[in-house]
Amino acid sequence: MHRFFQPIQVRYVETDQQGHVFFGHYLTYFDVALTEYLKAIGYSYDQFLQAGVDFYYVETLCQYHDRAFFDDILHVHARVGQIGNSSFTFEFAIFESVSQRFIANGHIVAVAVDQSSPKPIPVPDSFRQAVARFEETQVKPS
Repeated sequence: MHRFFQPIQVRYVETDQQGHVFFGHYLTYFDVALTEYLKAIGYSYDQFLQAGVDFYYVETLCQYHDRAFFDDILHVHARVGQIGNSSFTFEFAIFESVSQRFIANGHIVAVAVDQSSPKPIPVPDSFRQAVARFEETQVKPS
């Protein structure tokens, strides 16, 4: 489990005919946790934009280990696991809050781009520092 987690309560609309969370919603849960993680480390998406940097998701992966159901409270753990020159990888692990059942894990790879063009640019040093301060460890380079 990672240092940060975002609780998410499964809404009925997120379940399918089989009664469990529809697989595509896990990527939304990842995205919610990623956004809240950025706020927790003191480097929100707005700070990227203020620095003239945007980022695009270029890869996602979700591995499913168990099912989640309507009204479950999920703890979506998030962290930055790797920072390269222009890319960074968010890692996720989802657990049901009461039983601690391992529901899913995965990652999102993002690429830093110049706001005025879709060209990759270096990840801001201020972001690297915010991650390192929050995680209290050096993020492994790619």
